[in-house]
Amino acid sequence: MSLPASTENVPSSLLHVNFCGISFQNPLILASGILGTSGALLKKAASSGLGGVTTKSVGPRPRYGYLNPSVIEIGPGTCLNAVGLANPGIMEFVSEIPAAKASGVPIIMSVFGSSGEEYKRVAMAAQDAGVDAIEMNISCPHAKVSSIGASAKLTHDTVSTVKNSVKIPIFVKLNPNVTNLIEIGMAAEDGGADAVVAINTIRGMAIDIHARKPILFNQSGGVSGKSIKPMAVKAVFDLYKALSIPVIGCGGIFSAEDVVEFMLAGASAVQLGTVFMHGWEIVDSIKHGLIAYCNQYSIPSIGKIIGKAHEEVV
Repeated sequence: MSLPASTENVPSSLLHVNFCGISFQNPLILASGILGTSGALLKKAASSGLGGVTTKSVGPRPRYGYLNPSVIEIGPGTCLNAVGLANPGIMEFVSEIPAAKASGVPIIMSVFGSSGEEYKRVAMAAQDAGVDAIEMNISCPHAKVSSIGASAKLTHDTVSTVKNSVKIPIFVKLNPNVTNLIEIGMAAEDGGADAVVAINTIRGMAIDIHARKPILFNQSGGVSGKSIKPMAVKAVFDLYKALSIPVIGCGGIFSAEDVVEFMLAGASAVQLGTVFMHGWEIVDSIKHGLIAYCNQYSIPSIGKIIGKAHEEVV
């Protein structure tokens, strides 16, 4: 796609998306775990042109996470990480929300806990702090929360506990390391989820052949970036068919073409993470590419392409 020379005279509605009662200026959202560690960084991310931002996962109490090495690049545009959900705890993190809200874009707080009651407590504090939505992390592959996202019953019950306690939308980030992702997605919807995020990182490991041991301190971790995109697109495609709630795509998005592919599969919006190894400027490049795509095919609004790939399936 050739990029337009400028975004002047481009209708503001062209990239606008709206779901779960939240208005996003464009479908690009900062993924959880990437740079969302403070209000200042969230505001910086928003200033790059993102339509929304998600905090790093926050729990009920401070957590130090794993020692280094915790993040390594294992291939072009592909990383392996086991950070270990390091965070200052919800009571400390709520002080970061006012700075984030000053950005003017929707703020999504990723939350986790060891039980439904802990998720509920963190989510309620996040709501009181003024965030626009909750993202429930039930799927981090290098933490115990993944056991929730691997069980349909635990997913349903945990989501239901939180849904009955807060009034703002709840997004559930799904665990791809399961036998039946659709079953888990349906359990989240039945429990009251307003949207699902697909997918979290995929379990992986790298071994140093000279030291003859795993490279990460935690031994195993989660793979993110370009190598998981086909699996993420497949997950979004299948979930869109099975669920009646919106799906937010995540996994290996590096270009406007990637965004379009996810939205054609059924994503109402997408989350960007590993791509930021190339700097904030990538956001503007992707937005220009989306505008070019809409112009090329006379699409009045990017939201019009959501799920269109399904119409071509016989």
